[in-house]
Amino acid sequence: MILVFDINETLLDTAALTPLFEKIFGNAAVRGEWFLTLEEAWMTTTLAGRYLPFGLLAKSALRQTGLRHGVDISDDHQRQLLDILVTLPPHPDTAPALIKLRAAGYQLTALTNGTLDAVQCQLEQAGLRDLFDVVLSVDSIETYKPSPKAYQYVADHWQVSPRELVMIAAHGWDLIGAASAGCMTGFIARPGKVIDTQLFEPDWHADSLTTLSQQLMADVKA
Repeated sequence: MILVFDINETLLDTAALTPLFEKIFGNAAVRGEWFLTLEEAWMTTTLAGRYLPFGLLAKSALRQTGLRHGVDISDDHQRQLLDILVTLPPHPDTAPALIKLRAAGYQLTALTNGTLDAVQCQLEQAGLRDLFDVVLSVDSIETYKPSPKAYQYVADHWQVSPRELVMIAAHGWDLIGAASAGCMTGFIARPGKVIDTQLFEPDWHADSLTTLSQQLMADVKA
């Protein structure tokens, strides 16, 4: 069983962006609006058969958010956004859980919608890079998650069936995409993240990576 991890919000805490949004908009809640705009952007480009790098979409989402609120977004604001994104801190449970999973013999893969350079920087800054066997980016195939092609890319890398992968994320859309490709799925209910189990039921569901890891290991032993 190969574990595949989403990065932003799942392992790294995007709440570190809050001061920037408070400074620009005077309202920390606008951070959520920006992220939804960013998600809309990469899903739209994927559905349209196009591809633009994550950094360009992140800056565009910030400019669009500014237009909605009548706030001028400067080049410096956009630079600060990208600078903070590559230095996000890990959630407190991230490193301990990954260490235990690695010690238990699991192969750990990072899969991000960001670029490979950016995610390598993120994981190095967070002290997590050495915990992963491999780090992959959809930038290599120019197709964003939740396209099934993104998860097949991981399976092809490991030369296994997608059925041998467990996609772990704090986003329901990510897990629905993974399941459609044939993967098993694990949902982490990070703050503000929910999943409608009447629409989609992940294989594992927990409020922390610690608990999710315990569930995984217990099921494998059983």
